[in-house]
Parts: sequence; structure tokens; C-alpha cells
Amino acid sequence: MAPPTAPLNLDVEAISGICGSISIACWVVVFSPQILENFRRGSADGLSLQFIIVWLAGDVFNILGAVLQGVLPTMIILAIYYTIADMVLLAQCFYYRGFTWKDEVIPPAPKTRNRTGEPNERTGLLPSAIIDRERRGSDWSNLSPAAPMRPESAPAPPPRPTTTLQALLWNTTAVLMVCAAGVVGWFLSRKYSRPEEPGHEANDNDNDALTFNTLGQVFGWLCAVFYLGSRLPQLLLNYRRKSTEGVSMLFFLFACLGNLTYVLSIFAFDPRCKHDKCAPGEASAIYGRYILVNLSWLAGSLGTLLLDMGIFAQYFIYRADEFASDDEEERDDQSIDEDQWDQRPLLARGDSVYQ
Repeated sequence: MAPPTAPLNLDVEAISGICGSISIACWVVVFSPQILENFRRGSADGLSLQFIIVWLAGDVFNILGAVLQGVLPTMIILAIYYTIADMVLLAQCFYYRGFTWKDEVIPPAPKTRNRTGEPNERTGLLPSAIIDRERRGSDWSNLSPAAPMRPESAPAPPPRPTTTLQALLWNTTAVLMVCAAGVVGWFLSRKYSRPEEPGHEANDNDNDALTFNTLGQVFGWLCAVFYLGSRLPQLLLNYRRKSTEGVSMLFFLFACLGNLTYVLSIFAFDPRCKHDKCAPGEASAIYGRYILVNLSWLAGSLGTLLLDMGIFAQYFIYRADEFASDDEEERDDQSIDEDQWDQRPLLARGDSVYQ
């Protein structure tokens, strides 16, 4: 028999739990879009290897600092998961690139200008199919009346890239599904956990959680420095390539949402005093000490959140440039097609002239 369901009360502790659960859901799936993107392209050229290495170093210090400082169990679990996922992504980069520690600036592959397969001023005088047939020798079967000559069909045009609106709809749907999963996870954990008594008082364990651990704080601030420095190689690589191709924006979108809800879960803290009654200014002092204990983790998450906004800005800037260049190429192809010679038979041309 299931335990009785406690009444739904969205207090500060519940808001912290919901935000923490959404953050866990985001960080569980955050690496999947980038791993799938690398697998789909068969390459990891768009991802900065130094970004992954520095991020991995930050995750290692995150584990050490979180364990020594005795922060929330959610933070420790996430730190361990980050490290494992970083290793998987790093192994994928080594698999596609080889064992190297440097980021090679490989520009994105140029797009085919002639999408319809029609001749223009950039193509050769003879189609490639005719040249290949002449190299292989004459095809005598085409001289038989039973096998009439048929023009070879043009290759199918490549699919158009995903538009900004389509990408926005897909990313929004994925984010909403992950947020819903986080809320459901929090609700289920609350439903099947033992509810606290209304008169719960702060004990010595709660007070010990707000004590400073020197080594834990050192590791926590080292973690924040590595987290802030990890985004810089990716920003630099995107700038040098003038493109974000190969970088999954859903990867950074989940990272932004995970950091945002992670910060909110820390800020949503309800200070508790002994005997369930706070002296004047005691609650503020407890909350301030709690923020100071978690300040390094707050700085790392907020800083990476701002730097991820820079990656999003690069995405929209370079994607707008790509669409502008595609439109210009299409206009050039249309003007070339309009200026092409009339390839109809001579009699057909005469009919059109005298009509």
C-alpha cells in the first residue's frame, strides 16, 4: 500500500527541490545531443578539445570540493556524472581526431552551389556522365532499337538545412519535455519519501553543513576557475572558424537551463534556527553564511551561464551569415539560368518565334 500523499505546498524547500530535480534532468541528457551530433557527422571538428579537457578538470575539482565541503547530495551526484560524461565525450573526440591536444581550425565544408544539376557557367562543357561513358568505351547496347537511349536522371538535390524556426521548435519541445521529467521526478520522490514533521528543528548536522572547510573551498574555487575557462577555447574556435557547425546548440541549451535551475535551487534556501524560532537577524546571518559556503559553485554556474550566452550569440550571428550567403548563391544561380542559351530543338525554337 502506497504511503498517503502529503498536501502539495510550494514553499521555499519545494521550489529548491523542483529546481534541483530539473537541473538533474538537464544534466543527465546534456551530453547526448553533442554525442549524437558527432556520431551523425562522423567528426568532432566543431567541438573544442581544450574545452572538454578544461571542463573535465573542473569536474574533478568539483567532486573533491563537494565531498570535502559536504554540500547537497544532488551536487555530489551531478559532479560524478559530469566526470563520466566528459570522459565519454573526450574519448569520442580522440576517436574521430586521433590523439591530439590541439584544436585544428577546419572550416565547414562548402555547400554545393548548383543544386538542380543543370549546367551553368561553372560546369564543364560535357556532362560527367558522358565523360565517364567515353572513358569506359562505347555502350553498344544504346544502338539497339530494343534499348532506346534514355537520358540519365539528374542526382537528387541535397536536403535543405534546418531552418531557424524548425530548430527553435525542436529545441523548445525537448526542453519542455526535460523540465516535465524533472517536475515528475520531484513529485514522485516527494510522494514516496517520509514527510518531515511540522515542528522539525535545526540540529547539529544542519549547523555543521554551514561550516567552512578550507580544502573544500580551495577545490570549489579551482572548479569555478576551470568552468569559467572551459568556454573560452570553444568561443575562440567558433570565432576562428566563423561557424558553429558541428556544435549542438541543444547541448549548450541544456547546460544553460541546468546551470540556471542549479543556481535557483541553491538560492531557494529556508534558514532554520534552533527551537524553530529565530532571533532578530539570525535567519539572515544563517542565509548569508549558507551563500558564502556555496559561493564558489554559484560563481562557476553563473559565469558559465553568461559565457554560454556568448556561444548562442555566435550561433545566431554565423547562422544568419550562412543564410545570407545561401540566398546570394541562389540569386546567382537564377541569373545564370536566365542567361543560358535555349537548348530546345531548332524547329521548336522557330515555332515559338512565329507564334
